[in-house]
Amino acid sequence: MNRLLELEGLKGAEVSLYLTCDETIRVLNREYRGKDKATDVLSFPFDEQAGDYRLLGEIIISLDTAERQAREMGHSLEEEIKRLLVHGFVHLLGYDHEAGEEEEIAFKEKEEKLLNSL
Repeated sequence: MNRLLELEGLKGAEVSLYLTCDETIRVLNREYRGKDKATDVLSFPFDEQAGDYRLLGEIIISLDTAERQAREMGHSLEEEIKRLLVHGFVHLLGYDHEAGEEEEIAFKEKEEKLLNSL
């Protein structure tokens, strides 16, 4: 996480990371996005100043879904978590791949740039 913050020049910023199960992420996905299903990653941007720190937001990853996706993609769980972490981080930066074609392109470009820099 520190490397991602460094790459974006976000000195003094903090991100909370929560690893959970499908059951918990499903509840959160239903409550905050109106989607009653498990998902791989959720992001909750805060972008608030707290003293000398900037609280960028929170990333929640379902380990159950990450494990399934890693098997399906033929890579390690560590690699899948890295991809989900970057995906959630890009959302915290204000990008949204569901807001239209241009935004999706910008999101994917930022995501790939960060993944390639790790």
